[in-house]
Amino acid sequence: MWLELEARPEASNAMRYASPLIAVVLMVIGGFIIFLLLGRDPILGLNIFFLKPLADTYGFAELLLKATPLALIAIGLAVGFRANVWNIGAEGQYMLGAVAASGVALYFYGVESKWLLLPVMLVAGAIGGALWALIPAFLKTRFNANEILVSLMLVYIAKLLVSWLVFGPWKDPEGFNFPQTKTFTEGALLPLLIEGTRVNLAFVIALFALAAGYVFMQRSFYGFQMMVAGEAEAAARYAGFSAKRVVWVGLLTGGAAAGIAGMAEIAGPMGQLTPNVSANYGFAAIIVAFVGRLNPIGILLASLLMSLLYLGGEQAQQYLNLPSSISLVFQGMLLFFLLGADVFINFRLRRRAAA
Repeated sequence: MWLELEARPEASNAMRYASPLIAVVLMVIGGFIIFLLLGRDPILGLNIFFLKPLADTYGFAELLLKATPLALIAIGLAVGFRANVWNIGAEGQYMLGAVAASGVALYFYGVESKWLLLPVMLVAGAIGGALWALIPAFLKTRFNANEILVSLMLVYIAKLLVSWLVFGPWKDPEGFNFPQTKTFTEGALLPLLIEGTRVNLAFVIALFALAAGYVFMQRSFYGFQMMVAGEAEAAARYAGFSAKRVVWVGLLTGGAAAGIAGMAEIAGPMGQLTPNVSANYGFAAIIVAFVGRLNPIGILLASLLMSLLYLGGEQAQQYLNLPSSISLVFQGMLLFFLLGADVFINFRLRRRAAA
């Protein structure tokens, strides 16, 4: 007897929203097994990984801090993903947003008025990210180039550009030869939301972005066009919706959101541009977007979960003597189990007699 996948007559909408919860449960079970195989107490390991980061106000603030760029990037990606526009290069757009905002901060170095400088940095970050996304958008609409490959390859160019700047023209002459820009003045730093922590105004900006994403995707005509283009391309063409416009909107929205996230990082916890500005938020946000089912509320919850995985990796390094990269293992398991659950939402196993 053989097993084969058979398409279901109709996918369960309830299971579609339950599958992220199933994936989270399976991820925790997988984590239990991993800690066991590593010779660590699995109960203690899970406690340190998932509960200890939230033991105090500072830990909760760090959760919000790391969730901010993830939510910002994911809501921008969700706009394109709904239309089958696959922007995989948000990491590069995030870095270019950080570069553009840093350029403004350094050009106006010494300006102490936050309410004059920060809006300019915010706009510069959005433009920087959008301009980097403009390249795959132009190549896709003009030459039908694959936006997945183009946007992904541009990530590595963005990394080299950041390295050139901090090792070269923007290098701090008083930075003891470290590859970094000058530390930004107070006027170029986002105000804190909770004193004694690092969470800042960017979290509020992320909430506004999620709200704007909801209005655009659920309540606007252009959002409706994006949805139709993603679910029924032939129907979109018949209705006269522009396929090129869908690509431009999907990629530029994702690029602008990623650029704002880059601005929030260098004007927030970092306070300067360094080669370490890239924290793989752009790639992790892809998981956030899918775990959140391309829905703003789901993205907010998924960004908090992904942020907890980052913090859990740091705690595991400190208290369990494990590499912090174990958080990547949990991220991988989450995506793997989510994709596996999605398979069984659309298909079912059926026994087939051997010929």
